[in-house]
Amino acid sequence: MSSSQDWNTDIIAEFRANQGRVGGPFEGAPVVLVHHRGRKTGRELVSPMMYLPDEQDQDVIYVFASKAGAPTNPDWYYNLATAGTGDVERGTETYAVTVTEVTGAERDRIYAEQARRYPGFAGYAEKTKGIRTIPVLALRRR
Repeated sequence: MSSSQDWNTDIIAEFRANQGRVGGPFEGAPVVLVHHRGRKTGRELVSPMMYLPDEQDQDVIYVFASKAGAPTNPDWYYNLATAGTGDVERGTETYAVTVTEVTGAERDRIYAEQARRYPGFAGYAEKTKGIRTIPVLALRRR
Protein backbone atom coordinates (compact mmCIF):
# COMPACT_ATOMS: atom_id res chain seq x y z
CA MET A 1 0.00 0.00 0.00
CA SER A 2 1.38 3.45 -0.91
CA SER A 3 1.81 6.15 1.72
CA SER A 4 -1.12 8.14 0.25
CA GLN A 5 -3.32 5.03 0.54
CA ASP A 6 -2.19 4.61 4.18
CA TRP A 7 -2.97 8.29 4.79
CA ASN A 8 -6.44 7.95 3.25
CA THR A 9 -7.14 4.72 5.15
CA ASP A 10 -6.30 6.44 8.44
CA ILE A 11 -8.46 9.49 7.63
CA ILE A 12 -11.39 7.28 6.58
CA ALA A 13 -11.18 5.25 9.80
CA GLU A 14 -11.00 8.41 11.94
CA PHE A 15 -13.91 9.98 10.04
CA ARG A 16 -16.12 6.94 10.58
CA ALA A 17 -15.13 6.53 14.23
CA ASN A 18 -15.93 10.19 15.04
CA GLN A 19 -19.22 10.84 13.21
CA GLY A 20 -17.51 12.62 10.33
CA ARG A 21 -14.92 14.63 12.26
CA VAL A 22 -11.16 14.31 11.85
CA GLY A 23 -8.19 15.95 13.50
CA GLY A 24 -4.65 16.68 12.42
CA PRO A 25 -4.36 19.00 9.44
CA PHE A 26 -8.15 18.73 8.88
CA GLU A 27 -9.13 19.72 12.45
CA GLY A 28 -12.34 21.75 12.23
CA ALA A 29 -12.50 21.61 8.42
CA PRO A 30 -15.50 20.17 6.57
CA VAL A 31 -14.50 16.73 5.26
CA VAL A 32 -16.50 14.20 3.25
CA LEU A 33 -15.76 10.71 2.02
CA VAL A 34 -16.51 10.47 -1.68
CA HIS A 35 -17.25 7.03 -3.12
CA HIS A 36 -16.41 6.54 -6.80
CA ARG A 37 -15.66 3.70 -9.19
CA GLY A 38 -12.30 3.48 -10.94
CA ARG A 39 -12.96 4.21 -14.61
CA LYS A 40 -10.26 1.75 -15.71
CA THR A 41 -10.36 -0.85 -12.92
CA GLY A 42 -14.05 -0.78 -12.02
CA ARG A 43 -13.01 -0.95 -8.34
CA GLU A 44 -15.03 0.84 -5.68
CA LEU A 45 -12.88 3.58 -4.14
CA VAL A 46 -13.28 6.08 -1.30
CA SER A 47 -11.44 9.40 -1.16
CA PRO A 48 -11.53 11.80 1.79
CA MET A 49 -11.61 15.46 0.81
CA MET A 50 -12.41 18.89 2.11
CA TYR A 51 -15.52 20.53 0.75
CA LEU A 52 -17.30 23.86 0.59
CA PRO A 53 -21.06 23.85 1.17
CA ASP A 54 -23.14 25.91 -1.25
CA GLU A 55 -24.52 28.86 0.69
CA GLN A 56 -27.82 28.92 -1.24
CA ASP A 57 -28.54 25.20 -1.70
CA GLN A 58 -27.99 22.73 1.15
CA ASP A 59 -28.08 19.83 -1.34
CA VAL A 60 -24.87 20.98 -3.08
CA ILE A 61 -21.25 20.81 -1.93
CA TYR A 62 -18.10 21.63 -3.88
CA VAL A 63 -14.91 19.59 -3.96
CA PHE A 64 -11.55 20.65 -5.34
CA ALA A 65 -9.19 18.49 -7.39
CA SER A 66 -6.13 20.19 -5.91
CA LYS A 67 -3.94 17.11 -5.31
CA ALA A 68 -2.01 19.44 -2.94
CA GLY A 69 -0.80 21.48 -5.91
CA ALA A 70 0.59 18.59 -7.96
CA PRO A 71 0.93 19.17 -11.72
CA THR A 72 -1.74 16.56 -12.54
CA ASN A 73 -5.35 16.08 -11.49
CA PRO A 74 -6.14 13.32 -8.99
CA ASP A 75 -7.57 10.07 -10.34
CA TRP A 76 -10.79 10.58 -8.35
CA TYR A 77 -11.50 13.69 -10.40
CA TYR A 78 -11.50 11.70 -13.66
CA ASN A 79 -13.55 8.91 -12.10
CA LEU A 80 -16.26 11.29 -10.89
CA ALA A 81 -16.27 13.50 -14.00
CA THR A 82 -16.54 10.46 -16.27
CA ALA A 83 -19.28 8.71 -14.25
CA GLY A 84 -21.28 11.83 -13.44
CA THR A 85 -22.42 10.17 -10.20
CA GLY A 86 -21.04 9.00 -6.88
CA ASP A 87 -21.90 8.70 -3.22
CA VAL A 88 -20.94 10.92 -0.30
CA GLU A 89 -20.49 10.19 3.39
CA ARG A 90 -21.10 13.48 5.17
CA GLY A 91 -21.13 13.23 8.95
CA THR A 92 -23.09 10.08 9.68
CA GLU A 93 -25.19 10.22 6.50
CA THR A 94 -24.46 8.57 3.14
CA TYR A 95 -26.27 9.67 -0.01
CA ALA A 96 -26.04 9.53 -3.81
CA VAL A 97 -24.88 12.57 -5.79
CA THR A 98 -24.73 13.80 -9.34
CA VAL A 99 -21.43 15.36 -10.37
CA THR A 100 -21.06 18.51 -12.48
CA GLU A 101 -17.86 20.41 -13.21
CA VAL A 102 -18.03 24.11 -12.40
CA THR A 103 -16.21 26.35 -14.90
CA GLY A 104 -15.48 29.97 -15.72
CA ALA A 105 -16.31 32.83 -13.38
CA GLU A 106 -18.44 30.60 -11.15
CA ARG A 107 -15.53 28.18 -10.67
CA ASP A 108 -13.20 31.10 -9.91
CA ARG A 109 -15.63 32.55 -7.34
CA ILE A 110 -16.06 29.20 -5.55
CA TYR A 111 -12.34 28.41 -5.56
CA ALA A 112 -11.51 31.89 -4.24
CA GLU A 113 -13.92 31.40 -1.34
CA GLN A 114 -12.32 28.04 -0.47
CA ALA A 115 -8.86 29.65 -0.63
CA ARG A 116 -10.07 32.50 1.61
CA ARG A 117 -11.36 30.04 4.22
CA TYR A 118 -8.44 27.61 3.90
CA PRO A 119 -5.29 29.40 2.65
CA GLY A 120 -3.59 26.13 1.69
CA PHE A 121 -5.83 26.14 -1.39
CA ALA A 122 -4.29 29.47 -2.46
CA GLY A 123 -0.91 27.78 -2.23
CA TYR A 124 -2.12 24.87 -4.35
CA ALA A 125 -3.32 27.29 -7.03
CA GLU A 126 0.04 29.06 -6.96
CA LYS A 127 1.88 25.74 -7.43
CA THR A 128 -0.27 24.84 -10.45
CA LYS A 129 -0.23 28.31 -12.04
CA GLY A 130 0.60 28.00 -15.74
CA ILE A 131 0.32 24.19 -15.53
CA ARG A 132 -3.36 23.48 -14.85
CA THR A 133 -6.44 25.09 -13.40
CA ILE A 134 -7.62 23.15 -10.36
CA PRO A 135 -11.05 21.69 -11.20
CA VAL A 136 -14.07 22.31 -9.00
CA LEU A 137 -16.87 19.72 -8.94
CA ALA A 138 -20.39 20.33 -7.68
CA LEU A 139 -21.87 17.28 -5.92
CA ARG A 140 -25.66 17.50 -5.77
CA ARG A 141 -27.73 15.19 -3.61
CA ARG A 142 -29.96 12.95 -5.75
